[in-house]
Amino acid sequence: MIKILLLLLSGAKLGKLLTTGGSMLISLVVYAFIFGWKYAAGFIALLFAHEMGHYLAARKRGLNVGAPTFIPFVGAWINLKDQPRDVETEAYIALAGPLLGTVAAIACYLVADADGPRWLMAVAYSGFFLNLFNLLPLSPLDGGRITAVLSPRIWFVGVPLLGALFFWRPNPMLLIIALLAAPQLFKAWKYDPAAPENQAYYTISARQRLEYMALYLGLAGYLAYMAHATHELLGPATR
Repeated sequence: MIKILLLLLSGAKLGKLLTTGGSMLISLVVYAFIFGWKYAAGFIALLFAHEMGHYLAARKRGLNVGAPTFIPFVGAWINLKDQPRDVETEAYIALAGPLLGTVAAIACYLVADADGPRWLMAVAYSGFFLNLFNLLPLSPLDGGRITAVLSPRIWFVGVPLLGALFFWRPNPMLLIIALLAAPQLFKAWKYDPAAPENQAYYTISARQRLEYMALYLGLAGYLAYMAHATHELLGPATR
C-alpha cells in the first residue's frame, strides 16, 4: 500500500492530484492501509455522497461549483466558485450535504442490518456520526451555515460544544476546525444587523427560517439517535 501511495505521489503533479478521481484514490489507499479496503471504500463513498449533496444544490441554485476534492483525515469539500447571494441560498446548499450523506448512511445501515457485515455497519456509524458533527452550529461547518438563518451570533453556541467534543475525543482536526472558526466568530462578534449589507444578505422570511430550523433540528436528532443505535450494534469494539 505504501509503495502504491508513493508511486502516486511521485508520478503526478499536485494540480492533477487535487482532482476528484485522483484525491479519492489517494484517500482510498491511505484509509485502506489503516482500516482495510472495504471500510475505506465505503467511507469515501459516504464522503462523496455528502459533497455531491452540496454540489447538486449549488448547481440547482445556479452557482458555479467545482467537483469534490478529498484529503485523507481532513475530509472533502467542493470549490464554490460563485458565493451564495443570501443566507437562504447558503443554508440550502449547506443542508443538502448532510441530507444526502444521511441517506447514504441509511442505505449502509439497511444493507448491513443487525446480522450483516460488521465493516458496513461501521461505515454506517461513521456516516451518522460525521454528518451529526457537521451540524454543529459553528461556521465553517454546515451547521453554522444553516443556523445563520437565525443570526451569525448563534455560532457562539457551537464553541462549548466543540470544546466538549475535544475533551471527550481529543483530535487534532478539532483544533484545525477551531482555528478556521476563529475569524468567523470574530465576524459574528462584530455583526451589526442594521448594516445595509447584512440586511441584504440575512433577510429571510419567518416561514423559511422556521422551515430550515425544523429540518436542522429534526436531522440532528435523527442522526444522534442513529449514531447511538449503530454504536450499540457494533458493541464493545467501538467503545
